Amino acid sequence: MMKQNLLLYWGKKALVFLVSVMVLSVAVFYISRLAPGDPLMSYYGERTEKMSVEEKEAAREKLGLNDPIHVQYVRWLQNALKGDFGISYKYKQDVTEVIGSRIGNTLILGGIGFVLTFLGALGLGILCAWHEDKWPDQLLCKGGTLLSCIPEFWLSLVMILVFSVTLQWLPSSGAYDVGHKHDILNRAEHLILPLTVVVLEHLWYYAYMIRNKLLEETRADYVLLGKAKGLSKKKILLGHCLRNSLPSYISLMAISVPHVLGGTYIVEKVFSYPGIGTLSFESAQYHDYNLLMVLCMLTGIVVILGNLIGGIINERIDPRIKAAEVTETSEVTWD
Repeated sequence: MMKQNLLLYWGKKALVFLVSVMVLSVAVFYISRLAPGDPLMSYYGERTEKMSVEEKEAAREKLGLNDPIHVQYVRWLQNALKGDFGISYKYKQDVTEVIGSRIGNTLILGGIGFVLTFLGALGLGILCAWHEDKWPDQLLCKGGTLLSCIPEFWLSLVMILVFSVTLQWLPSSGAYDVGHKHDILNRAEHLILPLTVVVLEHLWYYAYMIRNKLLEETRADYVLLGKAKGLSKKKILLGHCLRNSLPSYISLMAISVPHVLGGTYIVEKVFSYPGIGTLSFESAQYHDYNLLMVLCMLTGIVVILGNLIGGIINERIDPRIKAAEVTETSEVTWD
């Protein structure tokens, strides 16, 4: 019975993932093609304006744009299942090659930003909870709230103006200088400003949530019992309150994936950082359908997987959630 329940549990997770990805693909495909704009401008550039009506029709036929949208989708899906995602209209290269040349930069910026954000948020949350209503807590709350209200693009422009234009300490764009692709120090120098913006824009939002969750735990009955037994403040806060807050924090990390990812994309665009974010803006701007489709699917899959993995880890940490899931599955099987 337990093995059957386990199979049903994982089968349910896989089904949710597949259905979510399928719905996402249909939505992105239809919306991108129904949006106003001419994809021929992306493929042929300024030559499009000089093309006759017959030439434009022939070009659309060549790209498969004259067929009904549902026919185009079925054809795209069949090719995608074979690993063929088409060519980029703008770059005249295979979509996977274009993305492959950029995805590493986004993984570096977004990955480091994600880790630093949540490690920093956890540390700040604990610090504020430890000094509740004292000056460190009040200072961080007020300063963090003010900082989190500043839009990414505006903060990015201020950083560029101060550190790149005025002080000339740091580069304002790109992932590395020409000819320094494999220079780690040069890459690190180009990462400082965009990484700072990514972390600062999200740090306090999550730190405030972990602070509130910790303070909520400190008012629970088991804390009074721990104090009565003579446990220290450190033991109670870090050994019990923090441990009980971790499932909620991990769920928060999973939910935050689209938030942090969206912020990273904006920062990439402002800093002309050659990553997936900049590529996404370009593909939407030039109606590069094949490239836009794959980029949206990749982003969506990351978000969906983040939520699913976060839920699974949450269940591992808090057995009560797992028990409720198994009980629900057992009841469905029994019925």
